[in-house]
Amino acid sequence: MRWQGLSVDEDRERRLPKLAGDAVIRTFDAPEALDIRFHEIRAKSALNRVSERSRMPFRYTVNPYRGCSHACAYCLGRDTPILMADGRTKAIADVRVGDEIYGTFDCGKYRFYAFTEVLAHWSTFKPAYRITLEDGTELVASGDHRFLTWRGWKYVSGTQQGSRRRPHLTTNDKLLGTGRFAAQPEESPDYRQGYLCGLIRGDGHVGSYSYARPGRLRDDHHRFRLALTDLEALRRARGYLADLDVTTKQFAFGAAAAGVRPITAIRTSARDGVGAIRQAIRWPRHPTGDWVKGFLAGIFDAEGCFSGSLRISNTDPEIIDWITYSLRQLGISHVIERRKQANGLACVRLPGGLTEHLRFFHTVDPAITRKRSIGAMALKNPPPLGVAEIAPLNKRLDMYDITTGTGDFIANGVVSHNCFARPTHTYLGLDADRDFEREIIVKVNVPELLRAELSRPSWKREHVALGTNTDPYQWVESRYRLMPGIWETIRDSDTPSSLVTKSPLVLRDKALLKEIEERAGMNVYLSVPTLDEETWRATEPHTPSPRARLKAVAALNRAGIPSGVLVAPLMPGINDSPEQVTRILELAEEAGAVSIGAVTLHLRGEVKDIFFDWLRLHRPDLLAHYEDLYKRGAYAPSQVRREIEGRVKLARSRPRRGVRKQREEPSANSGDSQPALF
Repeated sequence: MRWQGLSVDEDRERRLPKLAGDAVIRTFDAPEALDIRFHEIRAKSALNRVSERSRMPFRYTVNPYRGCSHACAYCLGRDTPILMADGRTKAIADVRVGDEIYGTFDCGKYRFYAFTEVLAHWSTFKPAYRITLEDGTELVASGDHRFLTWRGWKYVSGTQQGSRRRPHLTTNDKLLGTGRFAAQPEESPDYRQGYLCGLIRGDGHVGSYSYARPGRLRDDHHRFRLALTDLEALRRARGYLADLDVTTKQFAFGAAAAGVRPITAIRTSARDGVGAIRQAIRWPRHPTGDWVKGFLAGIFDAEGCFSGSLRISNTDPEIIDWITYSLRQLGISHVIERRKQANGLACVRLPGGLTEHLRFFHTVDPAITRKRSIGAMALKNPPPLGVAEIAPLNKRLDMYDITTGTGDFIANGVVSHNCFARPTHTYLGLDADRDFEREIIVKVNVPELLRAELSRPSWKREHVALGTNTDPYQWVESRYRLMPGIWETIRDSDTPSSLVTKSPLVLRDKALLKEIEERAGMNVYLSVPTLDEETWRATEPHTPSPRARLKAVAALNRAGIPSGVLVAPLMPGINDSPEQVTRILELAEEAGAVSIGAVTLHLRGEVKDIFFDWLRLHRPDLLAHYEDLYKRGAYAPSQVRREIEGRVKLARSRPRRGVRKQREEPSANSGDSQPALF
């Protein structure tokens, strides 16, 4: 500690409750520091590994400080199909926060598919590349996006030396995954009729009976019943029958028992309804492509199973013939396995592994999610997804990215990498409100620890992000000067890095940042949520001026250090007006910002209570509105987010005279995360 005239507090009771006594060097109050107490400690490590389940795109961070005296209140083309948790696909532009999708996790020898949640979703405007694989799979992505190869994660573009040196794709690489997804079918009338034919012939009952009764010539009875344990198929069938003007009644058919799920059924006894069902399930003389897709979906829901292998079983030779005929029409390979049982049971099995199984599921779209789950399946023996071409499209496109719990997702059959601070203070037995701003932990030995850790032979020079938890350039850094030693270590180890900060103090170290950019790659992002002085002082009372931050962006870019702007957080009714957003973008572009991102306010855990307390004090007129917006969780409704963040896109797309053209964006590995609020 280099400050003079400071009194050291020797009272052990005032030290951090959850830090070991030997870790604390000293604790003291600094009179010049706005009633802030500092706790100097010797940390055990400098490099923090981010959990594989974290939503962050990087695996390592360095945080020399805990707590923050500021007191602040990767990308793919829009049509890229993402593998959802129900086994279907959705364009990445249509994915929303809270959606369940597939990611992966590494478990030693193999990587496994796993369910994960979408935690963030945003768009950027970047130069586009087309990646074509040997099997015909195509992906449109920015040069900064990463895909998983047999040799680890690699960027779409890069160089062997200079400022863009990083692991990047070449035509010698092979990606991990199943390869391109098949198009999902349209629910045409033929598809619906085929589905009903397969499902009802496989698992339903249709019959008409006549009985002699006194006084009548005959007594006719008509029966249709479909009983299933899976409501998804039952609901689909009931809906399709309703389209044929067939009304059915749903009822409980069988109660749940030990190891047995409850059975629900639908039925009708109307003569016209049963007649319409008979007509719908007739074998067609000239089946269309939509009909065979629907038939396979229905018969799979009725008689199919999937547990590493995919089979459809039946005892009726005619149904087996129609299954094999339909598969041939779609070009799906299959084999018939005869069980040599008295009832004539036969199984149609699809070889080809997960690639062919997913192709089947996406092509025909069975209704039952349970039967198409690939969770916990390993990515072993994948097809050879060699990279055939990486071609720049020579234009910028709207790109989309998501953050997930596993840190990755499945984009068109390929494992793709995807590109938070007060609650961490609660781990120390402190609160996330006042203590976060007033109890600052300083890890005084971080530079030397980091040098030892990055010098290990096992260090693979993975991306290291700073500013993801608390701002390393909060004003106390001007006293401790920990960052120069950290940057020197990162430079000497040829480690790519990124920084998110609110402070122009970063300009002090621009010479070091320039050296890192030339050797390994470096990106800096300054958050600028507003230019309105009243809003700034109310929400970020101890931070540097937003205009000073924009000047820092310009200075860094002039120095050759790729720097961008995060318009974040955008707070509904506070700083999201088109006038405020447009002016920020104009100044950001004038500053040469290499990227401009936008993130709507999200409120997790304790932060939500803190922000609502701030609203009660400063903006009580907005309290009811925010209670409605965030009543369901940490995020505002998707429509609200799209509207707010769309203002940035709209303003960015308008031509403005005298504004320099943006440079090509650098790697955005820091992610478009929301900076700390308070």
